[in-house]
Amino acid sequence: MSSDSLEKEVQEVSLMALHKEEQLHPDHPDDYLREGERWATEEDMSTLRRVSDRIPTAAFFVLLTEFCERFTYYGISAMFQNYVKNPYKAENSNPGAIDGGQQMATGLNNFFQFWCYITPIFGAIIADQWLGKFKTILLFSFIYIIGDLILTLTSIPASIRSGGALPGLIIAMITIGAGTGGVKANVSPMVAEQYGRYRPFVRTLKNGKQVVVDRELTVQSIFNWFYWSINLGGLSAIATTEIEANVDFWPAYLLPTLVFVICIFVFWFGRKKYVITKPTGSIVVKAYSVFSTGIRNYRAAKAENRLIVGEDGKPLNWISYAKPSLCVNSGDLNWSDKFVDELYTALRSCKIFLCYPVFWLCYGQMSNNMVSQSGQMNTGNVPNDIMQNLDPLCIIVLLPIFERFIYPAFRRCGLELRPVTRITCGFLVAAMAMAYAAILQHFIYITGPYYDKAGDDGNGFNHISAGIQVPGYILVGISEILASITGLEYAFKRAPESMKSIVMSIFLFTNAGGSILAFCFNSISTNPHLVKNFAIVSGLMGAFTILFFVCFRHYDKRDAEEAREKTLFEPVSEKAGLSEDRV
Repeated sequence: MSSDSLEKEVQEVSLMALHKEEQLHPDHPDDYLREGERWATEEDMSTLRRVSDRIPTAAFFVLLTEFCERFTYYGISAMFQNYVKNPYKAENSNPGAIDGGQQMATGLNNFFQFWCYITPIFGAIIADQWLGKFKTILLFSFIYIIGDLILTLTSIPASIRSGGALPGLIIAMITIGAGTGGVKANVSPMVAEQYGRYRPFVRTLKNGKQVVVDRELTVQSIFNWFYWSINLGGLSAIATTEIEANVDFWPAYLLPTLVFVICIFVFWFGRKKYVITKPTGSIVVKAYSVFSTGIRNYRAAKAENRLIVGEDGKPLNWISYAKPSLCVNSGDLNWSDKFVDELYTALRSCKIFLCYPVFWLCYGQMSNNMVSQSGQMNTGNVPNDIMQNLDPLCIIVLLPIFERFIYPAFRRCGLELRPVTRITCGFLVAAMAMAYAAILQHFIYITGPYYDKAGDDGNGFNHISAGIQVPGYILVGISEILASITGLEYAFKRAPESMKSIVMSIFLFTNAGGSILAFCFNSISTNPHLVKNFAIVSGLMGAFTILFFVCFRHYDKRDAEEAREKTLFEPVSEKAGLSEDRV
C-alpha cells in the first residue's frame, strides 16, 4: 500500500471517528472522554469488569445537605412517641409531655409520616413546572425551619404546663411536613443529576488492568452513599433522646433546628458547582392531556374496529393513540411521540411501587410500636427510644460492605442482583423482622412482673433485656439496603429527564400509603394486642413479597434488554482505529 493511500485512509477513519464522537448520546450530546479513556464495545461489556465512576464534587454538597436535613428530621421525630405518650416529669416514667397515651402517640406518628410523604407530590410539581430543583429546595427549607422553631418554642416547660404542647406539635408537624416534601422530592434526583456521563467507557487502572465504567453502577453507588448520608444523619436521635431524658425536650428540639440552619448554608454554598436542570413546563397538565387523548382515541378506534398493530404483531397500547403521528388533528397537540413514549415508560415503571406501602408499614413499626416495645423491657441507663438508632447504625456499617464486597462478588459470579431481585429480598427480610418482633413481644408478655401491662399507667418494665431487640433492627436495616435504596435508584433511572421529581415523589408517596395502612392497625397498636399487630404485619409483608415477585420478576430481564438497546457501543472494528497489520 502506497504512503499516499495509507494517509488518505487514516484521514477517512479519523473523520469517521470524529463524526461518531459528535453523536455520543441521543439525549446527551455533551458526553465526553478524558485522556486515556475510550468508549466501550459490546465485547468490553462482556469480558471486562464493570465498576462505578468517581462521585462528582457537586454531589457531595447535596449529600451533606441531605445529611443535615435528615439529622433534623430524625432528631425531632424520634422523640414524638414519648413526647405524646407520657406525662411531663412523672415519677418512674419515660420522658414525656402531653400524656396522650399509646394510641394517640402512634396515631400522630402515623399522621406525620403520612403527611411528610404526600407533600413531595406538590414539591415535585413546583420544581418540574416552575422553579427547578435548586430554588424549590431553598424555598421549602425556609418553611421547614419555621416548623422547627414552632416545635422548639412550644416545648418549653411553660408551654407544656399551659397546654400549648399538643397544638404546637400539630402545627409544627404540618409545617415541617410541608417543608420536607419540597426538599425530599428534589434532593434525591438532584444528587444523581450531578453525574453527567451516560455512555460506558473503558478506563485503565494504575495496575494496568482495564475496566468498564458503567453509568448504571455509578448511579447505584450514588444512591447507596445518599442513603448512607441519610442514616448517618439519623443517628442524631441518639443525641436528642439523651438530651430529652437528661435535660428537657426544648434543648433536644433546638439542636436539630440549629443543624438545619447549617443545612441551608451548605446547600447555598455549592450553588456554583451544581448541574442545574431547568423546569420544563406544565408536565402534569400535559400528562393529563395525553392520557385523556389516548383513552378517547383508543375507544374510538376500538369501536370502529380499526386498532393499529405494532411491529411485534400485537395491538398498540392505549397511550400510543395519543401520539401526534397517529392522530388526525396532530397540529392541535403540544407534545411529541417521544414525550408519549417517556410517559408510558414512567407509568409502567411506577407499577413496581404498588407493593411498597406494605414495606413502609413494616418500617414504620420501628418508630412507634418497636419504641413502645423497648419501653416494656430493661434498657439499663439509656432511654427506650434510643434503641431505634440501631437501624441507621446498622445501615452505616453494612452499606459499604454491600457496596464494596457483596454486590461485586455476585457480579463476578455472573449473578448480578438487579432491582427486582434486590427488592424481593428486601421485602422478605422485612417480613422476617416483623416475625421476630412478634416472637419477642410474646416473650415480653409472658415475663413478669407486669406481663402484658408493662409500660401502661405508670407501670415499669418486665424483667427482659432490651438487648434481644437488636436482631430485629438489624433485619430492618438490611431490608432498607435492599428495598428502599433500590426503589430510589429505580425511580430515578426509569424516569424520563423531564419527570424525575414527579416519579421520585410517586415513589415517596408509597410511604404515605404505609401510614394509611398503619392507621388501620391503630386499634391493636397497644397492650395486650402487640403480638397480633406484629404477626399480621409480618404475614402481610410475606404475602406481598410473593405477589411482587410473581408480577414483576420479568422486569429485570426486560429493563436490562432496554438499557442495552439504548446504550451506544463503539464498534469493535473502530475501537483502536487501523489494525497493526495495515499500518
